[in-house]
Amino acid sequence: MKRPEYNRTLLGIIAFILLLVMQILLGKTGHLIAALIPYQQIDPFNSFADISIHHAVQLIIAMSIILVLSKLLNLNFYFQLGDKKKGIKYLTMFTAAFAVISVAQHAYMSVNNQLPVYTFPLDERNIIGTLGFQLLLSGSAEEVVFRALPIILLTYSFGESIKIKGNFTLEVVLASVLFAFAHVNWSLTPLTFEVSYFQLIYAFVLGTIQGIVYQRSKSILYPALMHSFTNVLMVGGGYVFTALFS
Repeated sequence: MKRPEYNRTLLGIIAFILLLVMQILLGKTGHLIAALIPYQQIDPFNSFADISIHHAVQLIIAMSIILVLSKLLNLNFYFQLGDKKKGIKYLTMFTAAFAVISVAQHAYMSVNNQLPVYTFPLDERNIIGTLGFQLLLSGSAEEVVFRALPIILLTYSFGESIKIKGNFTLEVVLASVLFAFAHVNWSLTPLTFEVSYFQLIYAFVLGTIQGIVYQRSKSILYPALMHSFTNVLMVGGGYVFTALFS
């Protein structure tokens, strides 16, 4: 592993802490604005509107920050097609592999009576709303917030990309730590800290894969599509197996 200079290491640590604070503030702002919008007539079971507004707010703020930083620090956040050959290759391989994993996982859950239990009816509105969120907002918002922003800002802070081994870089790993932390349920008032270790590892592994694709393809498009397709396959798989076998 190539080590950055002391000053750059300190700057990287500060950037990591600031990114964590920004992540927390973005999440709270998204929830706050979602709570102010009366969406109950559109989504009476709160299955998709709240989280859609939350992610849209995060995306808008993050894009505003990126616009300012790209001008101020002359940074390229890879909002471009990048290496199309690599990007399409990674996207195709990942989606095909994950489709198999999704079917296998839901088949296992079905056999063991562990299929998801939903707090809303699986009607047309809820299915379209939830899958629409997963396809259009989950990947785009989260990849901008948890991939583009931290990876580019950490690389800038360290002065260069810090290779660990092979395609693994320090900035991708640190961004994946931030992404995994976003899946922890915590609060200061009252003091709570709840974590699903499976979800934590799952988020870290997928975040690392998507971070590597982001750096190698030099485009946010392919990891965003990977993220969205992953979520659609998992959520949609739950709907299909529940409809067929419950």
